[in-house]
Amino acid sequence: MNVLIWIKNIAVLLVSLLFLIIGINVLVGSYNLKNPLEFVMYFFSASLLILVCIVGIIYFFSRFFIKKQPDEIDHDEIQ
Repeated sequence: MNVLIWIKNIAVLLVSLLFLIIGINVLVGSYNLKNPLEFVMYFFSASLLILVCIVGIIYFFSRFFIKKQPDEIDHDEIQ
C-alpha cells in the first residue's frame, strides 16, 4: 500500500510540473497578443494554472518532507 501512495504522489508532482511549464509558456505568450482583452484573459488563466500547479508541488513536498509531531495524548490511558 505504501508503494501506491508513492506512485500517486509522484504522479501529482509530474503532472504539476508539466502544467507549470505549460502555464509559464502561456504567460509568456500572452505578452505577444495585440488585443488587450485577450491579454487579460490569457494572463489571468495562466496565473491561475501556475498557482494550482504550485499547490500540487507543495502538496508533494508536504507529504514526504514535513513530519507530523507525535500526539502528546496517550489515548490508551483515557477511558
